[in-house]
Amino acid sequence: MENTNKPTADSKGTQACGCTPAPAPNAELDVTGMHILAKSLKENGVEVIFGLVGIPVTEVAYICQLEGIRFIGFRFEQQAGMAAAAYGYLTKKPGVLLTVSSLGFMNGLTATANATVNCYPMIQISGSSDRVSVDLEQGTYEGLDQLNIAKPVVKAAYRVNRAQDIPTGVARAVRAALSGRPGGVYLDMTVPALGGIVSKADAARLQFKPVDPAPVMYPSPESVKRAMELLASAKKPVFILGKGAAYSQNDEKIKELVQKTGIPYYPMSMAKGLLPDNHPLSAISCRSMIMEEADVVVLVGARLNWLLSRGHGKWNKENKYIQLDIDPQEIDCNVPIAAPVIGDLGASLQMILEALPQYKLQMDPSWVPSLQAHTVEANKWIAQKLTPSPEPMTHWDALRAVKQVLEKHTEVTLINEGANTLDDCRDAVDMFVPRHRIDCATWAIMGMGAGSAIGAAIATGGPVVTVQGDSAFGFSGMEVSTMALYKLPITVCVFTNGGIYNHIGVNLGKDGDPAPTTLDLNARYEKMMEAFGGKGYYVTTPEEFAQALEASIESKVPTLINVQLAGDAGKESGHIGYLNPATLIPVTV
Repeated sequence: MENTNKPTADSKGTQACGCTPAPAPNAELDVTGMHILAKSLKENGVEVIFGLVGIPVTEVAYICQLEGIRFIGFRFEQQAGMAAAAYGYLTKKPGVLLTVSSLGFMNGLTATANATVNCYPMIQISGSSDRVSVDLEQGTYEGLDQLNIAKPVVKAAYRVNRAQDIPTGVARAVRAALSGRPGGVYLDMTVPALGGIVSKADAARLQFKPVDPAPVMYPSPESVKRAMELLASAKKPVFILGKGAAYSQNDEKIKELVQKTGIPYYPMSMAKGLLPDNHPLSAISCRSMIMEEADVVVLVGARLNWLLSRGHGKWNKENKYIQLDIDPQEIDCNVPIAAPVIGDLGASLQMILEALPQYKLQMDPSWVPSLQAHTVEANKWIAQKLTPSPEPMTHWDALRAVKQVLEKHTEVTLINEGANTLDDCRDAVDMFVPRHRIDCATWAIMGMGAGSAIGAAIATGGPVVTVQGDSAFGFSGMEVSTMALYKLPITVCVFTNGGIYNHIGVNLGKDGDPAPTTLDLNARYEKMMEAFGGKGYYVTTPEEFAQALEASIESKVPTLINVQLAGDAGKESGHIGYLNPATLIPVTV
């Protein structure tokens, strides 16, 4: 956040932030901690920083640009963090977020915590006040104990108090973000560290790049043997591919394993495209059948969390699990894992592929055909949903246009969030290329769309399309200005049904206010993009939508397409009974 109440020096030379200004450096001989920070980031291969500047980090951004590091400035720190996280996921390099102190730090921390949960490598660097006044709670400028607030929700957190320690802090942050299970790291840069003065000669000697920050960790041969023996005995095995598999970029090894074994696979939403969704061995439409019948489930970079019912519910009570994961603490977290394989995914896959010729698989010959038959029936259901309905549009009408265009433009990275907008898009639109779908992932958070789109556009240099509901768009809509300012090839598709879930909520009171779930059904969101020099479309039919989407992708111009849906579109979202006016029961207190 940009600060309007900027600290000023009083008559004694003490700043309003409670800090005594450091002496001015000799430009010929000295550098400040801010220069050292920029140099350290450059030394560690950082090419882009996402953020929002203000005291005390504004100068850091300028110096980073001087060092050849691109700075992408946002309107809200949370979205800058979402961009850094998406960039880290797509590149396997730490995405870097730069924020001011206090609430600017906390705004960004939402994204860093989300990156940690989703295993995206990311580093949040925030300026912070002098520790002397903060620790004594003396009411200093933006005096928040940022390090201890961050620690519980990030993978690692470090504080730098001296300019001389900045290279070490950056190196440790890089190693923590990348090694083992990737995650978000917080780096606290105090005012004394940023403003400290070091001679140029000493600063140059301090710089270093960590050796092998993400070393390959090999699983034990015994664990691979145990897993292969179990897999060989399976009658109805299945691979479940998670976003960890997509992040690892072991695409060819995963394809080889599926093709050589002939075992069907089920991709989690961000693993779609590791192999084509329409591949003969794809079981993407067979979730319930897999749960009920599979006898050996191989988790490949996937966690057995709530997204997979934690291994309970419909799952076959007699099945056994093989889990390939880098983190031993993930094993047995919900159900016993019969064959854990702990190590780097690429190394684990390589050892399994090398061992494969020694084993004869005993898969039931009817297993794959039965899944394929189920897929045919499930696809009929999807086709029926995509059948044109009377105007105005439903989610499925709009998604028919998305499917038509995006399955032709496989180079597009799809960013997807919302309620029906998320669930239905995942089912309707097939993916064919790895890491071309980013959604709200493990925590199912809303509001990641704009930042993730910007991060993906910077990481890939290619076209990006967001498909999101009007409620989700509201979390980050102002970032259309960032898209336009940096001329990014992003198309924002806002499915407007005028509500959280839909527009038909009922206020049970007598105050005349809208229902808690009601938004503006007639909002003209496209004009926001036009206000910043981008292109806007307002569409009311699937045909208009498809034409606008095609034109936008081809133009590479920042575009917002306002997709007008019916007010009751999405009424089935989540099958939430209490959103149905007929079932609402007044509560007496």
